Amino acid sequence: MADLAGALRRVSYEVLPLKATEETVLAHVPREVPLTISTSHAKGPEPTVDLAVRLAGDGYSVTPHLAARQIRDRAHLSDLVTRLRESRMDSAFVIGGDAPEPAGPFRDALALLIAIDEIGNPFQRVGIAGYPEGHTRIDPLVLEKAFAKKVPYATHAITQICFDADATVGWARQVKQRGVELPIRVGLPGVVSRQKLVRISAGLGLGQSARFLLKQQSMFWRFFLPGGYHPGHLARRLAPHLHHADAHLDGFHFFTFNAVAQTEAWRQSMLARVP
Repeated sequence: MADLAGALRRVSYEVLPLKATEETVLAHVPREVPLTISTSHAKGPEPTVDLAVRLAGDGYSVTPHLAARQIRDRAHLSDLVTRLRESRMDSAFVIGGDAPEPAGPFRDALALLIAIDEIGNPFQRVGIAGYPEGHTRIDPLVLEKAFAKKVPYATHAITQICFDADATVGWARQVKQRGVELPIRVGLPGVVSRQKLVRISAGLGLGQSARFLLKQQSMFWRFFLPGGYHPGHLARRLAPHLHHADAHLDGFHFFTFNAVAQTEAWRQSMLARVP
């Protein structure tokens, strides 16, 4: 229980850039909890950056997603980076994105990472995605090589959702065995109802939350069979492996799907049970 309490004192939350997100975050999320702002190909990067700027002004440590396939050209990238830096943000999470066709020259996360580096490496922290159970549309060997190529441009990784703690730990150990010293933060869903997840997915036009479900059959069944999913079960299995030298797992990152009130209430209730 002490391992879990320590992990829950050092979490980050991911939120979706929807109309009421800022108000919800202000009402329920302590300022010491870092935030990431996701993105969807249906809406582009501007809502993500707009919300990141506002939340940074509210006193939060904020990391926006920058999706390669949403960025039109280097001028567009420069404009986005300038806005973030003017708001004193020094962190970004770089992904390829789910757009069927790229809006410009950046087809994947590596291309965008290189471009960011070429404009002066404006961020002190740069995150990349890790895939403990692979990706349905990418060959495992290709995915492994792509991750290795991105590592020199990154300061940390955040895993996509995986409900198998052994798979997450095993993947992190393999990364470490290949000589990669990147800290890895474990991504897992917060306290989100099945109904809310379906509603958000429909509103995003098959965006981030729906794609999580499509990528992994196990996730579908976890959410939609009776009993569903609860973060405590997975968090307890993962907590003993955090900060071990053989895996370099570095805490929890909760995909809240904007259920921040429920997720933060659960976190506080768990912390109240231990000294």
